[in-house]
Amino acid sequence: MNISGQEFIYGCSAIGAGLAMIAGIGPGIGQGIAAGHGASAVGRNPGAKGDITSTMLLGQAVAETTGLYGLVVAIILMFVKPFG
Repeated sequence: MNISGQEFIYGCSAIGAGLAMIAGIGPGIGQGIAAGHGASAVGRNPGAKGDITSTMLLGQAVAETTGLYGLVVAIILMFVKPFG
């Protein structure tokens, strides 16, 4: 099999994009845990629902940035052709 340098770069870009999408696993797990703990906290203290919800949503927004950075890197690797 004879692979040119350009094909090798495209193949490595595709593999890198797939690996970058693994970054979405962590935020998904973290947000699920945060939502579970937030629901538990509201169950224990319903009067603090507003404070708990706003704090939980802020934490989830911060956690989601990791997944979004992975998505941006994957899109760049797939659609921006290096040495094209």
